[in-house]
Amino acid sequence: MGEVVGAGLLAHVPTIMLPRAERLALNDGKEISLVPGLERLRREVFETLEYDTVVVIDSHWCTTVEFVVAAHDVRAGLFTSDELPRGMSRVPYDFRGDPELAGAVAAAGEKHGTWITAIDDPCLPIYYATVNLWAYLGRGLDKRWVTISNTAQTGDTEDFLRAGRALGAGIAGTDRRVIVLGSGALSHTFWPLRELREHEASDPVHIRTPQARAADQERIGWLEAGDHARVIDTMPDYLRVRPEANFAHYLMMIAALGEQRVTAPGRRFSEYENAIGTGQMHIWFDRPPAGWSEAGG
Repeated sequence: MGEVVGAGLLAHVPTIMLPRAERLALNDGKEISLVPGLERLRREVFETLEYDTVVVIDSHWCTTVEFVVAAHDVRAGLFTSDELPRGMSRVPYDFRGDPELAGAVAAAGEKHGTWITAIDDPCLPIYYATVNLWAYLGRGLDKRWVTISNTAQTGDTEDFLRAGRALGAGIAGTDRRVIVLGSGALSHTFWPLRELREHEASDPVHIRTPQARAADQERIGWLEAGDHARVIDTMPDYLRVRPEANFAHYLMMIAALGEQRVTAPGRRFSEYENAIGTGQMHIWFDRPPAGWSEAGG
């Protein structure tokens, strides 16, 4: 029986892919904490934990009529972002996929009241919410990586929870030890174009609104305390500050672990930072010895 051995709510912002000198220039001469945070996460977790596959819930991969899970044997190529080619250009990626796990997740969709399709088309696009994290956490480790989409265009909190339940069931139906990553931001409203260059530094004073900053920090506190039930139950309030992808990446991740029953506390691997108005942070959840939920599931 497969299991999730670790999970993370991780930031993938384009800034982490810029050369260090450019990062410092944008941040008043200081390093953003997201970069050393990923480097530390690799050393302390990805190079030490026993696992077979990483599943990335990609907040940039928005599908409309169904969730899609990448089912390739291998994904390799050069990635240039259509959004910001100046910062992410010809980034090499090369990793094994996990078709068996992808198929198991897709097969669990209908049972959990949703639609998930496994696709192995070699022309299927890949997004930087996956590539950027692999560049820091996967390059050179020869682990399987799988990406699953969100349906933020048409789905809601219940849809994301259903997909997460199917993800958890699919993992349990294999022999895989899996890390699940929710790749995306907290609040996610940008500054207008003519103003945003005044707000590129990482200091949270640049978060787009005081309300968004307060809502993010409140939820960070709950996540660190392991109060995932409160995060889920207050989603209608949180949606008012527009979390990235309607927070699908977190909701799918936590539903795969047991949703409201999960009590695993979060560990900070970065500070809470701004990225041109949006809230960004790395929070890691270790699998408790008895399992993810209070019931030991």
